[in-house]
Amino acid sequence: MVNCVVQNWQGEQVGEAALDLRVASETTAAHIVHRALCRQLTNARQGNASTKTRAEVRGGGRKPWRQKGTGRARAGSNRSPLWRKGGVIFGPKPRDYVLKMNRKERRLALRTAFQSRVPDLIVVEDFAQHLPRPKTKELAAAIARWGVKPDAKVLLIIAERHETVYLSARNLGNLKLIAANNLNIADLLDADQIISTQAALAKIQEVYGA
Repeated sequence: MVNCVVQNWQGEQVGEAALDLRVASETTAAHIVHRALCRQLTNARQGNASTKTRAEVRGGGRKPWRQKGTGRARAGSNRSPLWRKGGVIFGPKPRDYVLKMNRKERRLALRTAFQSRVPDLIVVEDFAQHLPRPKTKELAAAIARWGVKPDAKVLLIIAERHETVYLSARNLGNLKLIAANNLNIADLLDADQIISTQAALAKIQEVYGA
């Protein structure tokens, strides 16, 4: 179990929040997190790259010149892969890049990755009420008060999408906002610092705790 300090909108310490997640053992943690990360990044690939073989390129039906007597190398088609505008040898074709991973393993990897980022985790009170209207400047100032470095890449986790919070956060180039139910390995590992609301932390504990 890990206890995290909770800050309010002004950056003052107002309490503690507990985080207790079942994680992988030290010997297997890196391996399972790496597998989950590879799965997520690989499954994001569209796999729609495509090239034409010599059979699919237009033209090339007639022999360019006769077989003998010209002094040139024999050629049967001007769409040979050796020719300009010819087909492509062993080029990419549309394919499926999906990697499978058991659901229990995925959840274990996510818990392990989140627990490993606890030193970079900042827990704050729910602050949606402090943004009655979208205001990027006020959210940026609050993030600075919470102790985030100016150039840090930040992942902000909230319990549920709130429109004014979303509109306030979308213009901050180094900030990514996600809901707790969209938590994923790539975003957790990519961020320099992670900010989570108390409600989001409770939701993560509830959903992934077991």
